Amino acid sequence: MGKQTGERWFKAPLTLRQASVQAAALLLAEAVEEPRNNAELLLMHLLGMDRAALLRDGGEPFPSERIAEWEALIRRKAAGEPVQYMIGEQWFYGRPFKVTPAVLIPRPETELLVEAVIEAADQLWPAAQGSGEGPAPTVVDVGTGSGAIAVTLASQRPAWRVCASDLSPDALAVARTNAARQEAADRLTFVQGDLLMPFVPGHEQSESPHGELRIDVLVSNPPYIPSADMAGLQREVRDYEPHLALEGGADGLTPYRRMIGQLPLLAQIPRIVAFELGMGQPRIVAEMLRALDRWDDIRIISDYAGIERHVIATQL
Repeated sequence: MGKQTGERWFKAPLTLRQASVQAAALLLAEAVEEPRNNAELLLMHLLGMDRAALLRDGGEPFPSERIAEWEALIRRKAAGEPVQYMIGEQWFYGRPFKVTPAVLIPRPETELLVEAVIEAADQLWPAAQGSGEGPAPTVVDVGTGSGAIAVTLASQRPAWRVCASDLSPDALAVARTNAARQEAADRLTFVQGDLLMPFVPGHEQSESPHGELRIDVLVSNPPYIPSADMAGLQREVRDYEPHLALEGGADGLTPYRRMIGQLPLLAQIPRIVAFELGMGQPRIVAEMLRALDRWDDIRIISDYAGIERHVIATQL
């Protein structure tokens, strides 16, 4: 790091604003992205205050007895640790989600996948938009991680039957916590297993009634980073986020090939299949889906940066 390990980074007396500004400068020197925002998030976390209070009370003295804690946090952030893991939270679709190193940190572009699924399903099951009676889809979120997709869908559409699956029991524990936090636990089912195998009738991974589940909507944001690209990821991702949720085989498409190959083994082919993918991958996966010839419409959705990011196939 730019400063000697034994050198103190912060010295009293210090105001809250000075603590934040100095921390941002130190993080900038260590090539941390969004240094000011990171410094403010960590300061709010440490002192249990919101942004409005931080702005209002910026001239107040920083508690001298907490300077060592503050410095330890900033050193961790300077070393690359994601601030979301440090504070244990990330917002997604307007809701706070617990995150731990066992799960991938939810990204803003995944909100677009959620929106696309809701829009497509509302056209097929219009009566299920509210909490009233009427046909409602059964939705499976494969590789749920923190549960961001599954919990959001269950929260936005209470009438839907939502199942969240993951290979990692630690990830499922986080997803269960988030379902309870968003008061959606009673509308969610959690299944441990590898991709679609828990839902294949008669397979050893499938447990009744999951093996007989008739899936209407399949949504998944699986690992899609090619193995050779892992070393070149930014350090926050490469060194801290779970590789199980990142690495998708030689070309990053292994999970998609496997899931698409497993689709005909299900009790029924989902009427909606929606995937998030990496750069340059959506058109390849769209062709894989077209080869099955089961959907009337297959389209690609770009993210906020204009990068093709999602594929959604719909049987009208």
